[in-house]
Amino acid sequence: MSTTLFRRLLTPRMLVALLMGFSCGLPLLLTGSVLQAWMREVSVDLKTIGLYTLVGLPYTCKFLWAPVFDRFILPFLGRRRGWLLVVQITLALALIGLGYGDPAQTPWLIALMAALVTFFSASQDIVVDAYRREDLRDEELGAGSSLYISGYRLGMLLAGGGGLILADHLPFSKVYLIMALLMGLGVITTLSCREPPLVQGRPCSFRESVVEPFQDYFRRDRAVLILLFILLYKIGDQMASTMTMPFYLDLGFTKTEVGAVVKLFGTWAVILGGVVGAAIMLRIGTIGGLWCFGILQALSTAGFAVLAVIGYNVPCLAGVIAFENLSGGMGTAAYTAYMASLTNKRFTATQYALLTSIMGVPRVIASAPTGWMAELMGWPVFFLACTLIALPGLMLLPVVTPGSKDPRR
Repeated sequence: MSTTLFRRLLTPRMLVALLMGFSCGLPLLLTGSVLQAWMREVSVDLKTIGLYTLVGLPYTCKFLWAPVFDRFILPFLGRRRGWLLVVQITLALALIGLGYGDPAQTPWLIALMAALVTFFSASQDIVVDAYRREDLRDEELGAGSSLYISGYRLGMLLAGGGGLILADHLPFSKVYLIMALLMGLGVITTLSCREPPLVQGRPCSFRESVVEPFQDYFRRDRAVLILLFILLYKIGDQMASTMTMPFYLDLGFTKTEVGAVVKLFGTWAVILGGVVGAAIMLRIGTIGGLWCFGILQALSTAGFAVLAVIGYNVPCLAGVIAFENLSGGMGTAAYTAYMASLTNKRFTATQYALLTSIMGVPRVIASAPTGWMAELMGWPVFFLACTLIALPGLMLLPVVTPGSKDPRR
C-alpha cells in the first residue's frame, strides 16, 4: 500500500498539482479573513464585513466566461498554460492594487479591487482545474486532487497565517505586495510544466463552446440532484469559515496568535490531511471518501462551538484549527475528485467551472448573512447551526451515487 501510494505521489504531474494548488489557494483569504481582519482593525461593523463576502460573486458564476478558455488558444504556451500565465500576472497586479486601498476611507476602491482579485482568482481556478483534469489520468484523480487541495490549503495558510503575522508588523499595503510577489511561484510552475495533449473534438464555434457543454452535462441521470448535492455538501463548513476571523478576535486572540497557530498547527494538519486523504481514497475510493470526510468536516465545525464556550485558550484554538484543516482538506479532496470525474474532456473548463461555481455559492451568497446570524444567535449557537446545515448534503449522497462506479474509473 505505501509503495503504491508513494509511487503515485512522487511524479512530476503530482508536483505540478501541488504547486498549482498553492497558487490557487493563496488569493482566497486575501479577500476573506485577511481583509476581514483589516476591516475589523479600522472598526468596520460585522454586518458590513459579512456583506463584503459578495465581492466573491465571480466564484459563483465562473461558467459564464469559462467557454473562452475552452474555445480560444493564445499564441504562446498552448491552450491551458497561455491563459494561465495571463491570469496569474493580472491577479498579482490586482492584489497590489487592493493593498493600496483603505477600508475606512475608500471602501469603494477596496470593493472594486477585491472584486477584481476574485475575478482573476476564479479565472485561474478555471484554467488550473481544466489543466489538472486533462493532465492526470483517471486513476490519478483522487491522489492528484488530494495534493492539489494540500497545496491549496497551504496557500490559504500562508496568506491567512503569514499575512496576519506580517500585519502586526507591517502596513497591510506591504502585506498584499508580498503576497502578490508570492504569486511568482505559480508563474514559474506555469512556465516549467508541460502542456496537456490537445483534446480531440475541441470546441471550434460558439455553439460548441457555450451550448454543448451544458447539453452534454444535463443529459446524464440525476444531473440536477448532483448540482444540489454539490451546492449543499460543504455549505455548513463554508458558512462557518466566513466568520472565524472575527470570532477569534472577539475571543481575545491577537492576530499574531491566530497566525502562529494557523501556521504551526494548521500547516502540519494540511500536509497530513493530504497524505492521509490520498491513502484513504486509494483504499475506499472517492465516494467512500465523501462519506467519511463529510462527517469529519461537520464535526470540525462543531469544534468552533466548543471553543466559543471555553473562550480564550490557545491550546484549544490549536486543536480546533488543526482538526478543521485536517478534515476540511480531506473533504475537499474527495469533493473535487468527484466533480472532476463528472466532466467531459472536450469541455473541461466549462463543465468543471459550472460545478465549482455551484460549489462557491455557499461561500458567497449563503455566507453574506452570517454576520447577522452571529450577532443574533451568539457564537456557540451560530456554529452549531452551521453544523446542522451540513446534514442535507450528506443525506443526498446516497441519492446521487446509487450503484455508481468509483469515479477513479
